[in-house]
Amino acid sequence: MSVETIASQPFQDQKPGTSGLRKKVKVFEKPHYLENFVQCIFDTQPDYNQAPLVVGGDGRYYNRPAIQIILRIAAANGCMHVVLGQGGILSTPAASHLIRKHNARGGIILSASHNPGGPDEDFGIKFNTPNGGPAPEKVTEAIYTASQHIHRYHILDTPDIDLDQPGVALVGDMRVEIVNPVSDYADLMEQLFDFDQIRTLFQSGFRMRFDAMHAVTGPYAHEILEHRLGAPAGTVVNGVPLEDFGHGHPDPNLVYAKELADYLFGPDAPDFGAASDGDGDRNMVLGRHFFVTPSDSLAVILANAALAPGYRTRVTGVARSMPTSQAADRVAAKLGLHCYETPTGWKFFGNLLDANKITLCGEESFGTGSDHVREKDGLWAVLFWLNILAARRQSVAEIVREHWRIYGRNYYTRHDYEAVNSDAANGLVNALRAASATLPGQRLGSYTVDYADDFRYLDPIDDSVSDKQGIRIGFKDGSRIVYRLSGTGTEGATLRVYIEAYEPDPARHEQDTQQALADLIQIAGSLAGIRERTGRDAPTVIT
Repeated sequence: MSVETIASQPFQDQKPGTSGLRKKVKVFEKPHYLENFVQCIFDTQPDYNQAPLVVGGDGRYYNRPAIQIILRIAAANGCMHVVLGQGGILSTPAASHLIRKHNARGGIILSASHNPGGPDEDFGIKFNTPNGGPAPEKVTEAIYTASQHIHRYHILDTPDIDLDQPGVALVGDMRVEIVNPVSDYADLMEQLFDFDQIRTLFQSGFRMRFDAMHAVTGPYAHEILEHRLGAPAGTVVNGVPLEDFGHGHPDPNLVYAKELADYLFGPDAPDFGAASDGDGDRNMVLGRHFFVTPSDSLAVILANAALAPGYRTRVTGVARSMPTSQAADRVAAKLGLHCYETPTGWKFFGNLLDANKITLCGEESFGTGSDHVREKDGLWAVLFWLNILAARRQSVAEIVREHWRIYGRNYYTRHDYEAVNSDAANGLVNALRAASATLPGQRLGSYTVDYADDFRYLDPIDDSVSDKQGIRIGFKDGSRIVYRLSGTGTEGATLRVYIEAYEPDPARHEQDTQQALADLIQIAGSLAGIRERTGRDAPTVIT
């Protein structure tokens, strides 16, 4: 076995997005493509002989061969110890937990999150730093800069190892510790939530369905829900991870988890329903005949945090991404807590969590989490809801409606236009950016513009600045429209339009969301010229 130095040339498209580098599988399969990017991680993040590296992925197509390449490159670059999920599989929050538990130098996580999987679909890779969280912009920029100048990578000439056998394997002199991906994470959840109380809830006849969408959380959900908490067998469906997610789209929303949603709104609906995504960091929560928006979910968890043993006395603050509705702000104000507004991307919560400024955080894109790891965590959010339900003994709908009566309702929706021509999408945003200075004071329909800007974030911990994070149009009555281009797609551009209106009157809390926001939706389309600029008559997905 010897270290080979392979000549290579830069690829111009290796700039990470909001959560790593995502491309089609066929792009990653190009000679030297994955190798270049991995080598750039080692070139910019040294000292791997001092602490372990955590490696794992969501099990999608190309996960296993990619891990063999990463291991050989890691060994060639002097890494001495890798902690690897059995079968090469780790949910993203479980990987974050292992990084923190083992005081690792960092982690390489292979996932395209909620994007489809398969030979013709998506793959992704990202680096997580020693705190367990996604690399901040200064790190991803360093990796990208290195990728523009790379001319070689180092790799060990060695056979593949057996990824499925627990224990220790060797790649050259590097120890590969293959661990059960589930047990450590399940133990952590048992420390945070009242498992005895939740067991009693299931014993009372409480019914639940968890749709793992043939993605990574299936084994975790079987272990925690059915084994440790005593939910009946069959509570977890689609629980076997598949390389193509069973030909599905592992995005837990009302469109791609339609089978679950239909069941929860059907005649034999259980009390509670939930789903998670490809890599286990997102969640959807439903009650019987009731959908909980991610923004409301964060607000309800914050309002009821004291019901969970792990959060009873230690909530220091909360943060939400800028496009997320302001429902959590109202709870924080009543509890005397600070609510931070950050750009989209979980990495922006990391500094606040590390500095103990916040305990809970969330994004409207079905992501919720806390300081137990440095990633959003789908199954954690589901367990928090189970803890709340077990303590309050009310239905999901009763809990949310009572919440609205106390805090008011933030009607909220997101309209996604996927795979839009990139030039058209950028032209739309640039035109809004140019017009924003002239909008304050203008009357748009029955709404008067209060402010219009391109969100700029000054990190209160390290004073770093992130510009151009989304166009915000705020109205005098507190309503908002936000436009943002997403960095999670792999082709074209995804335009996301967020619309929000606050309704304090309980008598008006039962409106259909799209009808309640109809005027603002029309304003959002005409103001940006969405149809004219993109050629789209309707969104691809509405949530």
